[in-house]
Amino acid sequence: MRTLALTAVAAVFLLCHAQWGWVPILDSANLAFHEAGHPLFGLLVSGLMVYGGTLMQLLMPAAAAWQLRKQGKVGGYHLCMLWLSENLLNVARYMADARRQELPLVGGGDHDWTFILSQWGLLRWDTTLALWLRLFAVGLMVWVLWRDWRLARADAKAA
Repeated sequence: MRTLALTAVAAVFLLCHAQWGWVPILDSANLAFHEAGHPLFGLLVSGLMVYGGTLMQLLMPAAAAWQLRKQGKVGGYHLCMLWLSENLLNVARYMADARRQELPLVGGGDHDWTFILSQWGLLRWDTTLALWLRLFAVGLMVWVLWRDWRLARADAKAA
């Protein structure tokens, strides 16, 4: 039953990204984490400010997943891993926009991934890197669902 619920969550995430490129409510929170990450990481090391948005956006679900795994809450851990995967889809969308710069930015300003990829000499690879990140994100979702199904099956055999 839990695997079915997680599969439904993953399907909703993928459908929302395919339809709008955005998961309502969840991505508003993700955006808040992203924007908070810029000044927080910038306070630590000024050179990290541009990276801080993406780092914070990914650290929040990863930290929640870590904590739930430590507590032995498998369903919550898997749900947070799906959240992390969904965030990776957001990062890929933002990354793919590095050259075009068509996505609206909060408060205007510079495009994080244009700066990052330019700094690394990878700007012309923005869409290719984004494709690989999307594939990784979907692969992570599949792995989470497969792992949950395997654990549920093992639990059923043990019972």
